[in-house]
Amino acid sequence: MKTIIITGGTGLIGRTLAVHLLKKGNKVIISSRIPNKEKFIKNNNIEKYKENLNVIELDYFKNNSIQNFIKNLQNENIFPEVIIHNARSIDSLNIEHNGQSSSENFINEYQMGIVGPYTLNNLLIDSNSGTKLDNIIFISSIYGVVAPTPSLYDNFEHQSPIQYGVTKAAQIHLTKELAVRYSSKGIRVNAISLGGIKGRVKESFIDKYSKLNPQNKMLSVSDVLKPIEFLIKNDSESITGHNLIVDGGWTIW
Repeated sequence: MKTIIITGGTGLIGRTLAVHLLKKGNKVIISSRIPNKEKFIKNNNIEKYKENLNVIELDYFKNNSIQNFIKNLQNENIFPEVIIHNARSIDSLNIEHNGQSSSENFINEYQMGIVGPYTLNNLLIDSNSGTKLDNIIFISSIYGVVAPTPSLYDNFEHQSPIQYGVTKAAQIHLTKELAVRYSSKGIRVNAISLGGIKGRVKESFIDKYSKLNPQNKMLSVSDVLKPIEFLIKNDSESITGHNLIVDGGWTIW
């Protein structure tokens, strides 16, 4: 059993990961800007696993939220071995009427994807001499590897926020930097760049996306589980600084 933090644990990917890892016998801590453990348990039908679940507030846009998150971990005597950085904000992906992204949304997206996770890692490592943290995983995207394809969108300039891909690209490089800088602490750092996932888009988008993908499909959210499990397990202990691409082949052509 491992103790695993999943930031942004109430979204599509985070929720699926949390439930899966709980059922595998792990202790899971999910963060949310509006934490509600009872609602999460009820919505996901996981009453029998509630003793191994904690839901703690974390808001990268609030002063002292990261510090308070760590204090809550300490108060509960929680010593995580794994952090999965999955938090995201729909608000920071807004696009202006002219098809451009505002400075505020660019900065907020960077705060959510880079500065917040970086700060959380460092404060957790520095503030708790008893930490067992040895594995950090970033949930990234193929848009951190390649630029978006305009023909996928009905209105590309107004539907594909530039700050998303730029931040995901920075996240992949942050993974490499931290793998070097944390190596002396015995901490591995990896990223998983995911292709498009069903459940977030219309059927027309799925059809267009599938025709441009070697496997002729979008990912289902369950496709995320096995790669995450692989990076969590000790079998992958010699892998660090790696960006594992799970995209059905999207980025190979």
